[in-house]
Amino acid sequence: MKKKIKKIFLQKKKRYLKKIVGTTEKPRLSVFRSHKHIYAQLIDDQKAHTLAFSSTLDKNISNNVSSTATKEASNLVGINIAQKAKEKNISYVVFDRGNRPYHGRIQSVAEGARTEGLKF
Repeated sequence: MKKKIKKIFLQKKKRYLKKIVGTTEKPRLSVFRSHKHIYAQLIDDQKAHTLAFSSTLDKNISNNVSSTATKEASNLVGINIAQKAKEKNISYVVFDRGNRPYHGRIQSVAEGARTEGLKF
């Protein structure tokens, strides 16, 4: 049963990722959520290169929140990744929620990035 569920999950993920492509001008903002942390990175898919990275493992984020598995911490990750994008003159991105529903911590990262002026 586990193999069948994993196979279905991978098929959905593949179908979802076919539609999302990042370029140098408009990179992909990929968000990964684990039980304890959240990770966000800007990816240029044409060069297969990561342009910027932020997560709740960063000292300035983890020291400012009580738990790294909260919406508040996710919002700070979104703000941090947007600031790093601004340093590299990136204002437009393609949001990749990683085949997860757009709510909770994933939505919080997106809202944090939008407050800093990132558009998607």
